Amino acid sequence: MNRGFDKPQFIKDPSARTIVAGELEAVFLPDHGMLCASLRHRNEQVLRRIEDLEAAATKGSTAGIPLLHPWANRLAGSHYSAAGREVNLDTSSPFLHLDEHGLPMHGVPWPLLGWEVTEARQDGLSARLEWTSSDLLAIFPFRHRLEIAATLRSDGLLLETNLVASPDGPVPVSFGFHPYFGLPDLPRAEWRLELPAMRRLVLDARGIPTGEEEAFEGFDAQLGESTFDDCFALFGGSPSFSLAGAGRRITVEFLAGYRYAQVFAPKGKDYVALEPMTAPTSALTTGIGLHLVEPGGEFRSAFRIRVDALHKAPNQRM
Repeated sequence: MNRGFDKPQFIKDPSARTIVAGELEAVFLPDHGMLCASLRHRNEQVLRRIEDLEAAATKGSTAGIPLLHPWANRLAGSHYSAAGREVNLDTSSPFLHLDEHGLPMHGVPWPLLGWEVTEARQDGLSARLEWTSSDLLAIFPFRHRLEIAATLRSDGLLLETNLVASPDGPVPVSFGFHPYFGLPDLPRAEWRLELPAMRRLVLDARGIPTGEEEAFEGFDAQLGESTFDDCFALFGGSPSFSLAGAGRRITVEFLAGYRYAQVFAPKGKDYVALEPMTAPTSALTTGIGLHLVEPGGEFRSAFRIRVDALHKAPNQRM
């Protein structure tokens, strides 16, 4: 049984910023992808894969709550065409991470993206990233600026992301976030997962959408031996996904800009990833669900991670 981790290693990062509100504390690493490397509720860690960030950075692995940009999940190959540009990716580039099939995955690795802090408060942090360097433009040749505002309240963490296109040309939008959650003091099999009704995208053996969809009526049960590695199209509104147990509920609320989601709950792992996505997997190669920001325009998105104490104490099973 996992009782939660101590504070993770912060890659010896003096830029690490801690924000606090009520019984919640979050830590961000602006110099390393604006990664949310810790989210503690009542002094217990609810994020996963953060116990050794040095190793994760070396392997190119995701951890905590990483931003996946300029694409979430994976691409179907090393070539894509978007917004009138043809892009051939150099798969040997250190600015790419490849999956087991050799497909570009999760955009530019989080440790390689240095963000500039623009505002810091006790309960919030804002930062920006200028996508203008030659290394970044070789991966995604669309000049833009990203802005993230993290605001902690007593009931949760709000993450607002703004993409501002340069006047030079349009920018395709396919970023997402990959939060890894876990519940202390409770075996994975006893975690209760709640998912709304959605459309499930049919995937091929590589995890790439085939273009077909099927009905998904929702899920509301203990995980048991269930596994997920699925991409979903949301019906609209402000849907929420939640994970509950041991007197605590973690809820991801899709507030704006996220029309797709990935749910990742692999066998034998003590985490569930509930992932907001602005576009489906491989949207840069298919064009399906891909939004273009006009030159000089903006794309705004937001999701909130609520953490609530239920009627039982966190060290009691529900």
